[in-house]
Amino acid sequence: MKRVLYCLVVLMAALSYSTNADAQLLKKLKEKVQNTVEEKITNKVDKTVNNAMDEVLGEGDESNDSKSSKKSNKKADADETETIDDTPDAVSQNVKSDFVRGSVILFQDDFANEQMGEFPSKWDINEGSIETASVNGQKYAHSSAPSSVFSPLMENMKSYLPDVFTLEWDEFMCKQGDVPDFAWYITFYTADGTDVGNIYKNYRAWNPDAYGNYRFKKGGGADDEVSGSMDWDDLGKYIKIGQWNHFAISFNKRAFKYYINGTRIINLPNVEAPQRFEFTIEGENQYRGVGNVTLAAGAVELYERQATDLSAAAAAVEKAIAETGKFVTNNILFETGKATLKPESMEEIQKVAEYMKKNPSARFEVQGHTDNQGSDKINDPLSQERAEAVVKALESQGVDPFNLRPVGKGSHEPVADNSTDEGRAKNRRVEFIKR
Repeated sequence: MKRVLYCLVVLMAALSYSTNADAQLLKKLKEKVQNTVEEKITNKVDKTVNNAMDEVLGEGDESNDSKSSKKSNKKADADETETIDDTPDAVSQNVKSDFVRGSVILFQDDFANEQMGEFPSKWDINEGSIETASVNGQKYAHSSAPSSVFSPLMENMKSYLPDVFTLEWDEFMCKQGDVPDFAWYITFYTADGTDVGNIYKNYRAWNPDAYGNYRFKKGGGADDEVSGSMDWDDLGKYIKIGQWNHFAISFNKRAFKYYINGTRIINLPNVEAPQRFEFTIEGENQYRGVGNVTLAAGAVELYERQATDLSAAAAAVEKAIAETGKFVTNNILFETGKATLKPESMEEIQKVAEYMKKNPSARFEVQGHTDNQGSDKINDPLSQERAEAVVKALESQGVDPFNLRPVGKGSHEPVADNSTDEGRAKNRRVEFIKR
């Protein structure tokens, strides 16, 4: 408004300096400009006053015509900015975000501590090759071969999936030219290597018939399976091109669910239980690979909770402390010669964390003990570092570190014979001594 007035004033000033020959014409123009300015000012003032009156009086004091006009305008604005889909299918989509991560972490890798270009340390390769790469600031396991098959390093590589588990990972989807391009599988096996099911999603620049499918055995004969597929028109509704996408699986005894970016895509009620899995990545996608992988025990309830009952586990910790003043465990495990906790240690740590959260005033000395393999020069600082690692893990579970004091005992306080494997295993322990 100020700019309009300024321009009109300049125009009036310029007109005042015109020649006498154009005086009459200029007089009319000046009058026209003046009238226009007055009209605009009047309209602006009226609008401001009306708005102020509306706020004071509220809609209840408007005339019926005014109400109808305002409602029509609001509806028109809504139609332009938002389309409301209240079809049964749209409503059903709203209840398909029931994913809950398992309560006990078995394996987790965000690749943050991996060196770029090197093979990720927590993985095993079965075919092709993978290396640590980064896109949009997130590190991941990149398939550096036309086809790569890889799986997480676990203590028992043939059987590590519990009856109830969740599996999550991220993938970056990009385009080749004007279309997406990626191909990906996840395959599940029994301990003896029998393929019990897979999910396959594929979109290739050279293949316009893009699809995603699944195939799972229900048990019994080789032909006893359930399968299905989705074309790109459906699959593409859930995948974000040019971004990281989050995928998840929830398995409970026999119920299998698969999610893309929080929306459940597959829901199968009766499939054969897997015991391990592997990723297969191929295609021309320059960012092909997986990142931010988390495997956890526990999942969404089926008919009743099947996951580890942490409350009951915490009761066992409480009983030991009440009777002996300490809780001793050989189930907190470390990588050989390191203070790096193995993933399977988290269940035991979560038991202690559950107890400590229920008893927030309890204080403990966290003692790390080793066997006698190696010198004291190595074992003493190693046991201290392991005790500190346990405290840090408990802190990550919500325990106040003020109540924990890490102490390394080395091999100086054995509880069994160090000359046998069984004895050394008992000596490698963590003790929580109540203070």
